[in-house]
Amino acid sequence: MHQEIRLHGHVNETIEYFATAAARDAYRCYFYETPGNTMRFFSPGNEFVLSRDGISHRGNGGTFCEYMFGVDLPLADLAKGDVRNRLVLYGATFQEGGSLQFTDHTEGVQSYDRIFLDGNAVANYFIFLTGSVSGPLQEQQEGILRLLGKLLKRTSCLEDGDDANLTDELFGLLGHKSSLYLIKLINKKHRLYQENFRELYYAHKSIPDHEFARLQLLAESLGVDKYQQERIRIDVMYKDPDNRRIVDEYKNFLIECNRKGSISTQEKARLTRLKTLSVRNKIPSALFYTLDEMLKHDKLVDSDEQDYISETREILAGLFLQEQQIDASIDSEDMVKLLYAKRRATENRDHTFEHILLETGKACDEKIRDGADLSLLEGFSYIVTYFDRYDSASAHINQLAFMENVRFTEEFVRSLLGNKKAFDELSPKLFEALFFNDIRDNKYLGLYGRKKVVCLQKGITAIEDGRLTIAGLLQQLGELNQQERLYGMLLSHVKERIRNFYSRYNTRAEQEALRLEVAEEIRNKGLSDGEIPDGLFRDVVVNIKKEAVYLHNLLPGIVAGRDIALREDFLENSGLDRFYVEELEREYFELNNLDMEDLYQIRKGFNA
Repeated sequence: MHQEIRLHGHVNETIEYFATAAARDAYRCYFYETPGNTMRFFSPGNEFVLSRDGISHRGNGGTFCEYMFGVDLPLADLAKGDVRNRLVLYGATFQEGGSLQFTDHTEGVQSYDRIFLDGNAVANYFIFLTGSVSGPLQEQQEGILRLLGKLLKRTSCLEDGDDANLTDELFGLLGHKSSLYLIKLINKKHRLYQENFRELYYAHKSIPDHEFARLQLLAESLGVDKYQQERIRIDVMYKDPDNRRIVDEYKNFLIECNRKGSISTQEKARLTRLKTLSVRNKIPSALFYTLDEMLKHDKLVDSDEQDYISETREILAGLFLQEQQIDASIDSEDMVKLLYAKRRATENRDHTFEHILLETGKACDEKIRDGADLSLLEGFSYIVTYFDRYDSASAHINQLAFMENVRFTEEFVRSLLGNKKAFDELSPKLFEALFFNDIRDNKYLGLYGRKKVVCLQKGITAIEDGRLTIAGLLQQLGELNQQERLYGMLLSHVKERIRNFYSRYNTRAEQEALRLEVAEEIRNKGLSDGEIPDGLFRDVVVNIKKEAVYLHNLLPGIVAGRDIALREDFLENSGLDRFYVEELEREYFELNNLDMEDLYQIRKGFNA
């Protein structure tokens, strides 16, 4: 058995610390002192000092924290599905090939700002020990890595905030004469921002504007910079169970492809499905940046450059031909080609396109600085302006198509109208071709998503023709949002009523009785005070019947016989949203303890 002494205090108004000493006779240990305005923790050969502005250390040990957005994540760690935490041992450096080289130069200093920027934004740990390791510092560090490295990189105690269990796990790997010292640093302001955002996100998912404004005021009063705000928000959103499942499935599948050395067309379809899910769940795209970098590996991509990339290079290179008095300005035809190239790069998650654009921008800046004509910058700005218009229009339309309860504003509609005019000036019907044609063919576009997209497309045209006002379009979209919300509410309550109260719904009379029961329940809960439209209620009942037919009659046969054609026929003709059906399939497989890989194989068959 070992003993623990835990010391808690505050360095300043921002930094809080918990220091733990664990040993067989910890109660007799003297491991800290407070010289001047510092807090010093020590053991034979080791020292860790907290000052007002930062930390200093010498001896053995290192720092570790939970991985989060913004923390450098090596590919080796990314490829190991069970690695959760970042570990940095003092005096260790990475060599070519991924090996570690240890030195005796383990002393150092670090500011608190740097600690919470390079590491976790909220909590970071430091560790040193005596016993179990001996010899020169280089050998001690190698020993710590052998003894504790695997556990430190994989323990879930950091996410759980369970320091007591963490100490138990670590000390259990050490010799009986060892002493373990842990110092946990917490940024109190970042933690407060994290707690407030988590509460809002879990309550609303899509945080209302007034609540987000209040959160921004809190961040300003605390002095939390925008980058740290983004890191914290992304971390909270990732840890939502539904979001984590999507991101982790995406990650694990990429790892599988990386190990195999290639990505097939079928596998790309699966990745695309997960990315579409991420848009619908409003998962920040930054979570996928590091994962998508794996696609750049030469084992996973063709050595031949894609045609749209070659075309992009050619057009952008023409910007610099003006230096040789050659008129290579970007015309409408070139701009249309670049926009289609951007769309293809986005669909393929090909970051080469953005890299080329970034390098072109840097080259323009350097040449302007060296005295080149300003027309060079004007040409590049012309391109960037259209790309900004593309990103804005694409984001708005995709949110409307794949997310529920998206509130379009007059500002959004005016922005789309302006963008449509600009694109159609390049080429007639370009706006429709870029943003509407493909999205209507997307198999994951749901019933109400399709209705909203069609409403938006027709509404924009009607506004241009003077047959509709912006307010009229917003009203139509609002009514569709209300129908979508009511449909989801009815579906949930009717299914619950049927499941828990054995309500019948076969005859018209039974359906009417069920409708009255559900209407009363919804009113009593304060969810809606209006009447339930008969047509909408019938749609819900019909879809529940279709769902029952699929789960009880069709899906068992599809799974047993790998009948991909039957599954696709149902999805194409049932009118049920593919997202919804796939979630039913997942629940069916989990309920019946079936292998999820079989489900993926069935889906691959028609996604090819």
